[in-house]
Amino acid sequence: MTVCLIIPPSIFLLDERVFMTLGILKVAAVLEQGGIEVQMLDLSGIENYEDVVRDHAAATDARVFGLTATTPQMPAVANIQRLLRAARPDARLVLGGPHVTLVHTAARLERAEGRRGRAAKALGDLSALFDVLVAGDGEEAVFLALADDAPALIDADDPKSGLFLTNARLTELPLPARHLVDVDSYRYAIDGVRALSLIAQLGCPFACGFCGGRESPSLRRIRMRTTESVVEEIVALHRTYGVTGFMLYDDELNVNPKMIELMNAIQRAQRERETEFRLRGFIKAQLFTDAQAEAMYRAGFRWILTGFESGSPRILENINKKATREENTRCVEIARRHGLKVKALMSIGHPGESEATILDTHRWLVEAKPDDFDVSIITTYPGTPYYDEAEPHPTTPGVWTYTYAKTGDRLYALEVDYMRVADYYKGDPDGGYQSFVYTEALSPDDLVRLRDFVERDVRKRLGIPFNPAAPAVRYEHSMGQFGGALPRTILRTTRETSQPRPA
Repeated sequence: MTVCLIIPPSIFLLDERVFMTLGILKVAAVLEQGGIEVQMLDLSGIENYEDVVRDHAAATDARVFGLTATTPQMPAVANIQRLLRAARPDARLVLGGPHVTLVHTAARLERAEGRRGRAAKALGDLSALFDVLVAGDGEEAVFLALADDAPALIDADDPKSGLFLTNARLTELPLPARHLVDVDSYRYAIDGVRALSLIAQLGCPFACGFCGGRESPSLRRIRMRTTESVVEEIVALHRTYGVTGFMLYDDELNVNPKMIELMNAIQRAQRERETEFRLRGFIKAQLFTDAQAEAMYRAGFRWILTGFESGSPRILENINKKATREENTRCVEIARRHGLKVKALMSIGHPGESEATILDTHRWLVEAKPDDFDVSIITTYPGTPYYDEAEPHPTTPGVWTYTYAKTGDRLYALEVDYMRVADYYKGDPDGGYQSFVYTEALSPDDLVRLRDFVERDVRKRLGIPFNPAAPAVRYEHSMGQFGGALPRTILRTTRETSQPRPA
């Protein structure tokens, strides 16, 4: 059997070739381990990705196509589905990843509450396009998806299921099949050092109102690999690809009670190899300590990223952040004491947002002086409390209202067709945002105007430049015709790959 796995493009990003999609590469690795040949079609950063899909669908012998998708990738994924269905009506199409998981979670909540709403409809729309949907962990579920009697929906988001990864199973899984993508075409650096990403743990236990998967066990429950397993992957990446930079793409590194143990082990690995690593990762502000910061710096961390979100106490309460403005400031001060740079991740458009609360965020950024930051306008994704707990507006069709019960502050969200629209996700930081939310005090246009003001003014005051966008690559259509092969930057297979796998 041959399975073609597809990484869809992320046309909403300024640079698509920064971090490779590790989830689908983990699925590829377990398929290869099971003796199944994998074709990996990596469409990241390919401007005319539809031409690639047409050419490959006409040439491949694969009878199963598996895709992963975040919510902003869904318009491109819908296009790919249409092309595959037209070219290969006999093939099985499987969709997994965060979007399916989030929509399934929201629909499950609707069922538990005895109602059928927009999440159930969204799940039905996905089922109409794909033969099999996989919610939750895909590493074990993929084999069920390949079976002749595969169900239309595989729920791997249930901890009682054997498909739900345990700490032990997460640790023993093979490393992501990075040899199936063009690693050298991914461009990411930490302080000028070429870097690759990895995931040491899964899940975030906190309940921020804007965050996806708060009712999804696979996204909410913390599952951790052993310290030894994480260090082995870092060493393997260093040995195989020569990189000395590593981005740990975990939700919050310091929810791990063995975080300092991990930092010490990473430090030892460098000493043993007589080299020096540079690392970057996310931390939770109110849990951050001097001991953690000191250990991180010794391990090679020079950057941390933190979702401070807002400088307004009112907004921090309304988003259920569990961190105060003072704790956020203390986090920056701890990092600075230990030589760590801070990227502040900020967002606006929350319940109760006003010009005054956004100016609070502006003021906090200027006073705290992070080394970098961004300001996003939030989106009410399926699987977030902002989506799951919203009610239809009583007088305005196509508008949903979320109310934070403790304060009564509201957020209004325009209905978004996630199968067609991705403009809500970030944008050019120098003036390319759209807002699909508004509050009682601010219209969508007001939110965009104030977001742009904060971004530009704070960058000017702190001397932080905008990061330039990287252009998309254009696939030359003729390369896939008349018996030609797709370039190895786009397609790699188990059979022909010559790049060594990490041990």
